[in-house]
Amino acid sequence: MDFQITARDPSSKARCGLLCSTGSIVKTPAFMPCASRAVVRACSPQDIAAVGIQAVMCNAFHLLIRPGSEVIQQAGGLHQFMNWPGLIATDSGGFQVFSLADRSDISEDGVSIRSPLDGTLIEVTPGLSIQVQNALGADMIMAFDDCTPYPCDHGEAGRSMQRTLRWAQRSKAAHDNSEQALFGIVQGSVYPDLRQESARAITELGFPGYAIGGVSVGETEAEMFTALDAALPELPTDAPKHLLGVGVPTQMIEAVKRGVDLFDCVLPTRNARHGLLYTWDGLVRINNAQYREDSRPLSQSCDCPACTHYSRAYLHHLFRIEEAAAWRLLTLHNLRFFAQLMEQIREAIGAGNLGELYARMAAITAR
Repeated sequence: MDFQITARDPSSKARCGLLCSTGSIVKTPAFMPCASRAVVRACSPQDIAAVGIQAVMCNAFHLLIRPGSEVIQQAGGLHQFMNWPGLIATDSGGFQVFSLADRSDISEDGVSIRSPLDGTLIEVTPGLSIQVQNALGADMIMAFDDCTPYPCDHGEAGRSMQRTLRWAQRSKAAHDNSEQALFGIVQGSVYPDLRQESARAITELGFPGYAIGGVSVGETEAEMFTALDAALPELPTDAPKHLLGVGVPTQMIEAVKRGVDLFDCVLPTRNARHGLLYTWDGLVRINNAQYREDSRPLSQSCDCPACTHYSRAYLHHLFRIEEAAAWRLLTLHNLRFFAQLMEQIREAIGAGNLGELYARMAAITAR
């Protein structure tokens, strides 16, 4: 994987770049929707490519459970299995440990976790996580990490962070696919000294890219940015940086100002399935009765299938009757908005007016 910085914002650390892997080029900053089980829910890969999405984030733990990494490997890897032309990243499964396992199930070796499918006990280790990700054949893969819970005291956060560093070493040793870029992950909860220590140590290990994890897990926005401000300056300036699990538009712009290049989150797709839609005129809650007879498109400035072909009244009707087509159309709309947002972020970096875009986005999401 090659990362080239093509433009810089004169008033911040924001930059535009090209992230190049085998067969795909991603313009950064970029947003990746979550395709945890090799699909963005309710949408085909061709659907999401058509609305401007360049990359997706799949999940090694979920794909290990079903259909199994060996099935995907036999199919030629995730690109062939999904028929997806863009970049694919895989999460290591560390966040599933955070969300599904008890802290008492975590040891130096790894994590004992029960399958949400059938209850089978699975011993997830750094070696297994990398083995699965190598088999899946994604372009970007993540070192197995211990996602520190929030809240936790400094001592627990420090032990978790050190465990993540040891697991990063084991992840790197297990990685044997030179066509995949293995990202090291920074942890340390909300403590600046731990974030700095983690970033410095993970840099010393040497990775082609770096991710920041353990944020957007319950901490305040101020605490999240304090953690970023501590970690990001310690990471190599010329390496791509991925902020895991963050998808609030204003937060993404603030993170871009600090030098973040990549994002992934369930937010736009989950919100779409709950009827909360982003437009450049403000948020729309399509379930509201006011849209029952509204003949206007969802957004005049959007060229997604929902806005191009259907009225708010029709989308309201589909949502109210719980029609599966509503999930598809509304998801594609939100993903098109996020693709447009990243396009505007890249333009704003080149023009030096990220602050104006932030103010506009803050006003939009407040309405």
